[in-house]
Amino acid sequence: MKTQKNLGIWMDHSIANLFDLNNDKNSRSISSEFTFSMKEEALNRSKSIMHNKEHQMNQAFYEEIAEVILHYDHVLLFGPTDAKLEMHNYLKKDSHFRNIKIDIESADKMTNNKKDAFVIKHFELLQNHS
Repeated sequence: MKTQKNLGIWMDHSIANLFDLNNDKNSRSISSEFTFSMKEEALNRSKSIMHNKEHQMNQAFYEEIAEVILHYDHVLLFGPTDAKLEMHNYLKKDSHFRNIKIDIESADKMTNNKKDAFVIKHFELLQNHS
């Protein structure tokens, strides 16, 4: 039986912290290119330009995260904003992700150690209930 590859992703709209339980050295972050200053600059020109720019940058952010998710069997999306739900909806539209189990949980802002522990606990509880 092959080892289940699990990944935890704490995310909001600006950053995604990835926690690979199978590889300690594979924890990393992906940042959104849509910065606060970019938002202000676009908003000064027009609200619709700002929303279009935000949508484009979020798509690029989600695509980058999705590329990583393709290498896993089970993924936990968690964090304080709706970014995790938007990411889940993005993945549901693509058939490449249909065989990857995706869990979603709400979580507050936390330290990297607490995020790591949250991911470990989530997958341990699932394993104990199987």
